[in-house]
Amino acid sequence: MKLLTLVVATLLALAPLHADEPALYPLWDDSRPLPAAADIPELKNVRFEVIKKWDQPRDGYTFLHGVGLCWHKGKLYASFGHNKGQENTVGEEAQYRVSSDDGKTWSDLQLIDAGDEENLAVSHGVFLSHQGTLWAFQGAYYNHMQKIHTRAYSLDEKTGTWKKHGIIIENGFWPMNQPVRLQNGNWIMPGLTGGPYAGDRVFPAAVAISHGDDLTKWDYVQIPATKNITRMWGECALWLDGQRVFNLARYGGGAQALLAISEDQGQTWSPSRVSNLPMAPSKPVTGILSNGQRYLVSNSAQGIGGRRSPLTIAVSRPGENVFSKIYVIRRSLRPAQPGESAKRLSLSYPCAIEHNGKLYVGYSNNGGRRANLNSAELAVIPLAELTAD
Repeated sequence: MKLLTLVVATLLALAPLHADEPALYPLWDDSRPLPAAADIPELKNVRFEVIKKWDQPRDGYTFLHGVGLCWHKGKLYASFGHNKGQENTVGEEAQYRVSSDDGKTWSDLQLIDAGDEENLAVSHGVFLSHQGTLWAFQGAYYNHMQKIHTRAYSLDEKTGTWKKHGIIIENGFWPMNQPVRLQNGNWIMPGLTGGPYAGDRVFPAAVAISHGDDLTKWDYVQIPATKNITRMWGECALWLDGQRVFNLARYGGGAQALLAISEDQGQTWSPSRVSNLPMAPSKPVTGILSNGQRYLVSNSAQGIGGRRSPLTIAVSRPGENVFSKIYVIRRSLRPAQPGESAKRLSLSYPCAIEHNGKLYVGYSNNGGRRANLNSAELAVIPLAELTAD
């Protein structure tokens, strides 16, 4: 039955609707209609915590975005981009906090890098704990989103300072989710080919591939888009299936997930194409749970449009690459619970990491304020909740 499902999915993906328009790639199991947001069941046993409350009147910071999470030597690390000025300006800093009690309480704000060159900003990024060392890969740029690139850092735990390894990836690459180990021993990290934002351009998804365990040397690989995609802001995430890599990206021309596939561990790619899974335009996170289920944290629901609420998680059956069940992680209104609550929130830019039978999901919450004046929050989900029948 599993083989038949895969064959049908592949045929659907390859069969064109029209001569010049590719079919919608089947990311969602069409045998069960995707519910509207109000009809999606809500997870029952989720624990919520606040990583960093938006508190501009006291600390001066306005912009916060791009939570990254990592477990390292029994502690949970959470990073984000922070700015006392406007988003994507040179005031941006890469900051982090550490929790020693499973995310319940957090250290004071600490700095990865604030940029030590004129007009240099260092912003949000991702972590990797590898061979006893905690690494950070941060998006950076000059002036207002010019010369976007990625910088690497490693934590000196004796001094509590970060060693700067400088620019490791150029070409506009901004890392979006943590690296994943390929079968060949290299690491692959999903990201965006960014530039000064424009709503009528294609900023494609991309990946960076390491030279084995040398995390200071990476090759940039851009993922093409189909010719019918004329707007895109390609923040993306990925999961592996043997030598195949599935890359799921944010669209700009519609509220649907885009998907590209590599058959050779990320070296070459099919173009990003529109899937049948509705998803609000925002950074997604995907991965594979320890039981073989694929997951997607995003804002997905029938008719979701551009709304970044509720925050949802879609899951597959173990071993399958099509999502078949969806849950709400949280809705906008959550009175008397940790985190901000309002009639309409933006719950966005999630990241996720599995640890000790739970999935830890970090995300931004704008508290009903406009723009990315966010708190950084955390949802802890028992894996037993994420069944897909």
